[in-house]
Amino acid sequence: MKMLSKAVLRGRSPVLLGLAALMGLFLAAPAQAATAPTATAPPHFANGHGLTVISQPKWADDNHRTFVLTVRTAQVPVYDTMADQVSGEHVIMVTLPTGYSGTANARYPVLYDLPGAGEYPNSVRYLSMAEGATENVPLITVTPNGGGRGWYTDWVHPGSRGRQNWETFHLDQVIPFIDANLRTVPTRQGRAITGHSMGGFGAFHYAEDRPELFRYVGSFSGDLDMRDAVMRAAVTGSELLPGFGTPTAAPDAVFGPPVWPLDGTWNKVSPAQHVAKLRGMGVALYAGDGGDLSLDPNQDIQALAEAAVHRTAVTTAANLTAAGIPYRFADYSDGSNWAEGCTGKHAQDPCLRAGMNDFVRLIMKRVQHP
Repeated sequence: MKMLSKAVLRGRSPVLLGLAALMGLFLAAPAQAATAPTATAPPHFANGHGLTVISQPKWADDNHRTFVLTVRTAQVPVYDTMADQVSGEHVIMVTLPTGYSGTANARYPVLYDLPGAGEYPNSVRYLSMAEGATENVPLITVTPNGGGRGWYTDWVHPGSRGRQNWETFHLDQVIPFIDANLRTVPTRQGRAITGHSMGGFGAFHYAEDRPELFRYVGSFSGDLDMRDAVMRAAVTGSELLPGFGTPTAAPDAVFGPPVWPLDGTWNKVSPAQHVAKLRGMGVALYAGDGGDLSLDPNQDIQALAEAAVHRTAVTTAANLTAAGIPYRFADYSDGSNWAEGCTGKHAQDPCLRAGMNDFVRLIMKRVQHP
């Protein structure tokens, strides 16, 4: 796959691996084989909905299905940056359906795919997942910048950064901005949302906060229970590590103090305890269990991280069952029966690709599409 530049497509990106002691780096997956180009130039985007376009779309590869653009917003005017990021510049990656430019009257549903902590929206991982899962599928995929540790919420104590209103940015600006510039189905019937790790939390949090926006919600190894002590350690740990963005943030910056009786925001945003808001929506959970931890005397950090998020998925599933809400829980354990190369650990590309393939099949049965 031909890459235009590091600014267009990131080849590697770090990822949240649970609490501070459970963090590391992963290698992004190779992109899928090239298919026939669908357009000679990507769409032109106009400013609007609080977003200013500072870099028009550029194709990310020779497939001519995925492009990258950059915007600014007053809702997150600066943020803690990872390598090669510019504070205040927000990259958005979009994958179009095959033949988008040749169907002038067709409107397409949109899947919003939220990156995990330490992940770039324009990574090879997310391009590969989107293009692979949507080949010959009439679906647009949008991967917005989530910041190295934006945590898909409007921060309680952003400090000198000014606003860190990531939720407002995504739900009140990015969504109508995409609808205004692309031929979408601009209603609940035309939207789904999912995400990986921190992004899985974000997807469920957004769906619960604004159920009128989404027809289907999914989570790939998401941090779904913010009442869980390990998840609280993961969030505060991500705020303290330079690898997730510099400058670092105070432990109470995002959700406030993580201890009772000051933890009201943590409890309010915790997806596992508010699943009743998902009633009438399609729901899907994907998680491994880390594999057999007894086989690794050093306790592999990716295995431990997945075991932790798996526990939050089990809690969420139990609460969905108690609420009488149908859902799919792909509990793939050690990964041996899920996908070749998946061993049930955190942030493994084969596990994620299989999850995305499955999720796209599910949502296309429920969303409005050509």
